[in-house]
Amino acid sequence: MMAHSVLVTRRLAPGVLDRLTSSCEVIAHDNDLPMPRGDLLAAACGRTAVLTTLDDAVDAEFLDAAGPGLRIVANHAVGAHNINLTACAARDVIVTNTPGVLTSATADLTMALLLAAARRLGEGERWLRSGRKWAWAPNFLLGVELSGTPLGILGMGRIGKAIARRARGFDMPVSYHNRRPIPDQLDARWLPLDELLSSAHILVVSCPLTDQTRGLLDASRLTLLPTGAILVSITAGVVDEVALAEALDREALFAAAIDNHTNEPEVAPGLLRQERVVLSPHLGSATVRTRQAMGNLAIDNILAVLAGKDPLTEIKPK
Repeated sequence: MMAHSVLVTRRLAPGVLDRLTSSCEVIAHDNDLPMPRGDLLAAACGRTAVLTTLDDAVDAEFLDAAGPGLRIVANHAVGAHNINLTACAARDVIVTNTPGVLTSATADLTMALLLAAARRLGEGERWLRSGRKWAWAPNFLLGVELSGTPLGILGMGRIGKAIARRARGFDMPVSYHNRRPIPDQLDARWLPLDELLSSAHILVVSCPLTDQTRGLLDASRLTLLPTGAILVSITAGVVDEVALAEALDREALFAAAIDNHTNEPEVAPGLLRQERVVLSPHLGSATVRTRQAMGNLAIDNILAVLAGKDPLTEIKPK
């Protein structure tokens, strides 16, 4: 009988789970949808490790249900806003995430969203698919050129830096806002938040969701963006989506693109009716190579902890 029992709360990328089943008893939710809360709590009971996703709330109730044998929660994500880190630490439960391995894929998708919003690709495709008449014309579906357009990045972590490097290929001057400036390796200017917003004709929101950033870009801050600006968000919960839709209604902004949604899987109704909003269903890391790397890193953390070794990517409460 295997010594360790591991719960995996979601179907993983092809081939990833095999590494875990060879050494542990694995209870896997073989579905692309999240486990219902009651099922999750029941399945967590008596497990030594749990591999979670962002849809799984790991709180005191979850930890009580899991019991004292739980040693690690390995989150299949770069973020951990679904996990009460303090409650885990109080029970000596290690928490890990999957940073780094999804940087390139997420930065690539960000540039795809930016290009789609700037060049109105969604509108153009819908026009053609609807069968509406069209003809090339000098004033037809005019967009925004990236070359020379100032780019502001809110959150210059791994992904923000990768976006900045890609933006340099488009000859875009880059500014950014972090809690503090970083060493200038990217020829990018640090600016205070309000100054960044007022100067960014294109703004990318890539900061993590925390208590400090939740709702940070509210109605008043969105008014600081230049008229005709484009906003791209790859972080849920930072942008007030109702205020964003209202800004687009007023034509204060040219366009927007959203990958991570505040109330996933629900999409803000005000954004659904906007022609100039590109919407994608949380696809930042959605490549085979990246999702396999994320799953493997989560499993590496589990196997390390169960073997009495240090985890590779532990997260601790601040």
